[in-house]
Amino acid sequence: MDSLNVEQLIGSVIQGALGGKRKRTRGVARFLTGGKSSFLNASTLLALGGLAWGVYETMTQSTGAEGSPTPPPAPPRPVASGPVVPPPLPTSVPVVPPPLPGSVSPPGIRPELLRVLRLTLSAARADGVLSAPERSAILAQARSVGAEAIVTPELDAPRPLAEIASGVADMRVREDLYTLAFSIVRADEQVLDDERRYLDELARHLGLDAAAITRLEQQAADRIAAASRD
Repeated sequence: MDSLNVEQLIGSVIQGALGGKRKRTRGVARFLTGGKSSFLNASTLLALGGLAWGVYETMTQSTGAEGSPTPPPAPPRPVASGPVVPPPLPTSVPVVPPPLPGSVSPPGIRPELLRVLRLTLSAARADGVLSAPERSAILAQARSVGAEAIVTPELDAPRPLAEIASGVADMRVREDLYTLAFSIVRADEQVLDDERRYLDELARHLGLDAAAITRLEQQAADRIAAASRD
């Protein structure tokens, strides 16, 4: 999935999650998805998705005209000086175990990017429920970019926060994930009690202390306020 499709997928779900809210969302929508200077621009999305921007550019530049990576030149073949002896046949075939249940991502979706998608949907129901208008708004936006088949199963089978937040080693990614969830939960207004409990649980799973939470929330609130005035 290339950077444009990544941006479309996550951007559409964020817009849908905000569109169904009962809070004002103009500022947070501009902060999260308002162009190159927004929090979730293409490079940030790729970083959250576990693929460094520099690596992506390298892959793109090494792609041939047909859209497939250009293979390296083959090494010169040695000149045979005697009869060619084929390699011995393997004595056994290695057995590859099947993947664990729930560990397979949809085709074209990196597991780390799927984490961002699931967190976005989780934050949309931070108050405990996902209303019919919220669900409809999310699906309508996903449908507009051809991602309904990816988003619908995630809406039907929401994952617990412990699973979504597990295995994130990079502190910057942990902080970015919290900022994303906080911004969706807060929108342009205040965080309610149920939403605060949700954010506290997320912070605990991400290993963020009180000082980090205060800093990240203040930074996001300032940028949301600034975006709402633009």
